[in-house]
Amino acid sequence: MKRKLLILPALLLAGMTFAQEVDLKAIEKIKKEGLENSKVEEIAFQLVDKAGPRLTNSEGYERAAEYAVKQLSDWGLANSKTEAWGEFGRGWEMEKSYIAMTKPYYMPFIAVPKAWTESTKGEVSGKVIFLDIKTEEDFAKYKGKLKGAIVAIKPSGTQEPTYEADAERYTAEQLHGMEHPAPREPRGNGGPDRAADFRAARALSQKINEFIIAEGPALIVKGVNGRHGTLFTSSPRDYAKGTPVGIPELETAPENVNLMARLSENGVVVELEAEVKTRYRNDDLQGYNVIAEIPGSDPTLKSEIVMLGGHLDSWHGATGATDNAAGCIVMMEAVRILQATGLKPKRTVRIALWGGEEQGLHGSRGYVKNHLGDRETMELLPEHEKVSAYYNIDNGTGKVRGIYLQGNAAVAPIFNEWFLPLDDIVDDRTITIGNTSGTDHQSFDALSIPGFQFIQDPIEYRTRTHHTNMDTFERLELDDLRQMAVVIASFVYNTAQRDELLPRKELPKKQ
Repeated sequence: MKRKLLILPALLLAGMTFAQEVDLKAIEKIKKEGLENSKVEEIAFQLVDKAGPRLTNSEGYERAAEYAVKQLSDWGLANSKTEAWGEFGRGWEMEKSYIAMTKPYYMPFIAVPKAWTESTKGEVSGKVIFLDIKTEEDFAKYKGKLKGAIVAIKPSGTQEPTYEADAERYTAEQLHGMEHPAPREPRGNGGPDRAADFRAARALSQKINEFIIAEGPALIVKGVNGRHGTLFTSSPRDYAKGTPVGIPELETAPENVNLMARLSENGVVVELEAEVKTRYRNDDLQGYNVIAEIPGSDPTLKSEIVMLGGHLDSWHGATGATDNAAGCIVMMEAVRILQATGLKPKRTVRIALWGGEEQGLHGSRGYVKNHLGDRETMELLPEHEKVSAYYNIDNGTGKVRGIYLQGNAAVAPIFNEWFLPLDDIVDDRTITIGNTSGTDHQSFDALSIPGFQFIQDPIEYRTRTHHTNMDTFERLELDDLRQMAVVIASFVYNTAQRDELLPRKELPKKQ
């Protein structure tokens, strides 16, 4: 079923004067090139398999950035380069990771070192001590007993069987439900008791961490979220220079720790052997983005910019295929399509592949601060008024099903018009006034530059791939990536051809 318009009439009326005729011949060229001559599989191999995990400031990130710079340049883009956005911190490399239960029987475990964790002192082995700390009084049970020990921490949550498919595509009904998002509850809702509980839990967690470090175990083995062999990786945020030495830590599938816990609780001695070898990179603490341009063709409009991007960095438990090589593949393919078709956008098209997103949108926030303006002071730079829009992909491998307006009602009729020639490849599309968060379009939206993330089919993003050890090439839906690249190229081209910049929301006040 194709739905031509899925937005409130009020949104259509807002900004109606901004609509203009779409160049259908150009859109057909984009579709033909993107669907018949796609290079997404080749780009995916380079960014995912060949570059490997792309933790910010890692060797894998550098490999991916070097490939992207060269490839964009080879396609004829101008000013293709890596650009420093500011200080990030230490790079980090895994060189060895091994863990197995050796008593009461031998069993290898699925595990990943926590990012920026330390090395063990060679191979460590011995009896496992389980920590069960609910209050500070519990510290006494372990005082003086953890030096050189292997400490295990049980996972939270449950790992019962699942009865729903891991992969999902949105139904028309689900998309329709996004059109009228429920009002968000104000922050702090839940009352003072809930807020106090959160602060107390956070304070206890910090004290537990300090206690463990002071006791000096040889290794921490932590069961984390996940099931059926999938585990969600994370970081102790120890990438900043000058971070004190910590305790080596392995994150393992929850089933592994649960097994050891059941054995231990029933009087069976459990022993492990493990080795973690890591290396820090301190030679360059700067963080970098990849930037390249298709110069504008119109003498008047070429000073204005249409941006598209996604974050190039990933976590380290796998090769970061859907988070977010997928977005970078799509954006690189989108600019390749524009080049291959011979279309000449009036405005300059600038692609950005961001670093440091996983640690807090660092790359895009640094870019915005350096080029466009400071959100805290609201001191704006000249280029701020030149950016028409920023388009982002960072919700996995699923094809585009619509777009979030981020509260910018005036662009609704424009985007609806732009989707019309794509209705044969965008099923049951939805345009929603609602916001989505957690990725780089927010850096632009914070300064009222129109920044948008597209609605994408979830596929396995929430269940199997987002920050996990299963985020590999096999998780990519290549046909979906092709569809996305066509949609993005079309939106970018239409934005570049408009007589006017896209309408903006009111500027926020100084923080």
